[in-house]
Amino acid sequence: MSDQHKSGFKELAKEQASYPQEQLLKVKEGSKSLNMGIPCEISMQENRLMLTPEAIAVLTANGHEIIVEAGAGASSKFTDNEFSEAGAKIVYSAKEALEAHIILKVEPPTLDEIEMIKPGSILISALQLGNQTPEYIQALNKKKVTAIAFEFLEDKVGGMPVVRAMSEIAGNTVMSIAAHYLSSVANGKGMILGGITGVPPTKVVILGAGTVGEYAARSAIGLGAQVQVFDHQIYKLRRIKHALGHQVYTSTMDISTLGEALENADVVIGAVRAEKGTNRMIVTEEMVANMKEESVIIDVSIDQGGCIETSKLTSLKNPVFRKYNVIHYCVPNIASRVARTATTAFSNIFTPILLQTADLGGVNEMIYHYRWFMRGVYTYNGSLTNAAIGKKFNMKFRDLNLLMAARF
Repeated sequence: MSDQHKSGFKELAKEQASYPQEQLLKVKEGSKSLNMGIPCEISMQENRLMLTPEAIAVLTANGHEIIVEAGAGASSKFTDNEFSEAGAKIVYSAKEALEAHIILKVEPPTLDEIEMIKPGSILISALQLGNQTPEYIQALNKKKVTAIAFEFLEDKVGGMPVVRAMSEIAGNTVMSIAAHYLSSVANGKGMILGGITGVPPTKVVILGAGTVGEYAARSAIGLGAQVQVFDHQIYKLRRIKHALGHQVYTSTMDISTLGEALENADVVIGAVRAEKGTNRMIVTEEMVANMKEESVIIDVSIDQGGCIETSKLTSLKNPVFRKYNVIHYCVPNIASRVARTATTAFSNIFTPILLQTADLGGVNEMIYHYRWFMRGVYTYNGSLTNAAIGKKFNMKFRDLNLLMAARF
């Protein structure tokens, strides 16, 4: 071989050495790839989903597998193609989605769906304690499912992110519902919700000074309505006045003052949260009987049993009924009316939690390390771990702290 050829090879070798060289990317120590399934929501009134395609794109880019049942996003106006383009695997049966290690649902699974879940799986969904039975808990324990109720989850500062997000949506939405049923179109009083020059404003009574109450009051005040807020806790009433920035009328729930307010109300919003699994009945049937005819009651707390004695569960197909000629709207899950917004809110909460779960090494590690996450767990490896559920159903429960200590 000539010297000329030798020098040519030498130069080529030098040039090749200067190119960037491929190397294996170091995997973060302790990290774990998650296998997650999103089945279709089969409840007639559930239109929300846990993750948007954008959230799935983030998760799949981080090496996680997402299985989505075909048509799961239809009610929230997301297509199968959007999920597929984001990296999800589209399957054509609920069984395939429910066989994932981590199941992401909004509504709690039915007993038939639990039968399709693999033993030892993780379930993240609502619990909806007011609608549950001991058989549901027993079915999960039989499969040794670790079940996490997202309405019990806390954040690092003690707030309840899912409850707050859905409550903000519900509070904003209730006033548009009330406006509809006050209108002549819905065979109501024919009143505008709010006020205009020369016409007395609509009177709105809000029971509960939590997040739903706050956002309902914001909407009502913005429309020009006269708002009264009632709650048992003085500190909540102070907080809502500060949050609203208005000298809004507030009162504790003494029977005399509340009864008078209800008699003059055009709209009543029931937004009292259940405490320790037990709902409070704030408004009696007698109080409802004394209300103005064709006034509107919206019992937002109906999915926890309601806070108005005359309330009874209704559906989106038949949303209202009349008692004492007072219009009652008692559809649970108001946030599902705006499913795309609610799905985005869910994604904003759960995407970072799922990424953190993977980085830490799995759900068990999240439970062990973070008390705010542990608070969501109600069944673990065959045992009920929530005291309130145990007392409600008269079932034995075990301390999750002890179970986790024994595991490690």
